Amino acid sequence: MNPGINHILEQAATIFNHKPAVANYTGTVHVGVDLGTAYTVLAVLDEEKRPLAGRYQFAQIVRDGLVVDFIGAIQLLKQMKAEVEAELGFQLEHAATTYPPGVPLAEVKATQNVLIGAGLECSQFVDEPTGANALLNIADGAIVDIGGGTTGIAIVEQGKVIYTADEATGGTHFSLVVAGAMNVPFIEAEKIKKDATQARMVSSLVHPVMQKVGSIVARHIEKFNVGTIYLVGGTSSLLGIDEVIHEITGVKTITPSHPMFVTPLGVAMVDR
Repeated sequence: MNPGINHILEQAATIFNHKPAVANYTGTVHVGVDLGTAYTVLAVLDEEKRPLAGRYQFAQIVRDGLVVDFIGAIQLLKQMKAEVEAELGFQLEHAATTYPPGVPLAEVKATQNVLIGAGLECSQFVDEPTGANALLNIADGAIVDIGGGTTGIAIVEQGKVIYTADEATGGTHFSLVVAGAMNVPFIEAEKIKKDATQARMVSSLVHPVMQKVGSIVARHIEKFNVGTIYLVGGTSSLLGIDEVIHEITGVKTITPSHPMFVTPLGVAMVDR
């Protein structure tokens, strides 16, 4: 795994939704857009592919890998783009973006059109595991992306993705469990789920869903010689989920810091 990944992710967490890393930057930039089920992320890297600026916002504009609110997606990305451009002092002209594994390309081209509608040329269009691995830089193992709506599994051998699968269990399901157990609205459950002071309580509530994710991963990796599982996606930050997956699969499981930013930073790295 990339030895500098946690430093890069910590930089991104510090910079995104705040001020750029460098004032009056004039060099080349690499831009990535990740339209997730729960969060939309715009990541801007400098010419050395270090985090420079970015935005992320909760927005339910995608479901099962498909853009379900096309106009809303364009408006949100336009807003995020304008905010970052105002901070940097120049326009963003192109970006790379991703699509979920297992979804026909004909159905996910709307993602490219969202970029075009927001004023960005789509320079690269890659599957999410390939985007994530641009940052992870693993030669062999399994990348498990626990996103807002689904859990995606990708097997990597010799640096190439050789198998992908996607199943409908993700952050939304965790939030629904919290909402039901605490008798609160879904949006309130989302806030509770991300509150570090309540992490242990949330972990105990959603433990059965963690086990379901572990079972999904175990089923998809059993035919492969997987030495390490790498967790990415926002839901991977839940306390104890790596331990549950390790317990069920018997495979070493690693979660980088701020896993929500792995794929958007990785896809920015493949931007021209």
